[in-house]
Amino acid sequence: MGNNSSNNAANKLQTKKMKTIEITQDQVKSQSDAILWHLKTYGKITSYEAIKEYGATRLADIIFKHRQKGYDIDSIKLIKKTRFGRNTTIAQYTYVDPPQEFIQGMLWQNQ
Repeated sequence: MGNNSSNNAANKLQTKKMKTIEITQDQVKSQSDAILWHLKTYGKITSYEAIKEYGATRLADIIFKHRQKGYDIDSIKLIKKTRFGRNTTIAQYTYVDPPQEFIQGMLWQNQ
């Protein structure tokens, strides 16, 4: 039974087109590029950080488009206090680097 679940996980990895973030700081030309660079460099970002650091006010849309391009980005709900002491929920987006086995498999398929 354990072997079957590992096969299912391997199949999911093979069907999912996962991309590795390759952008460098010198290549950043837009807010979208800046978000990718931030995820590569720091691993996670919130909308507050995106606004403060890059002036990107539509982080959810930027993340959505990067997911469509094949980047594996998870979202985690965080509870934060507002300036009025109330709780609010925000999203923290986390980049998931493709597993080494996936990268090796893609390299072998392209030969």
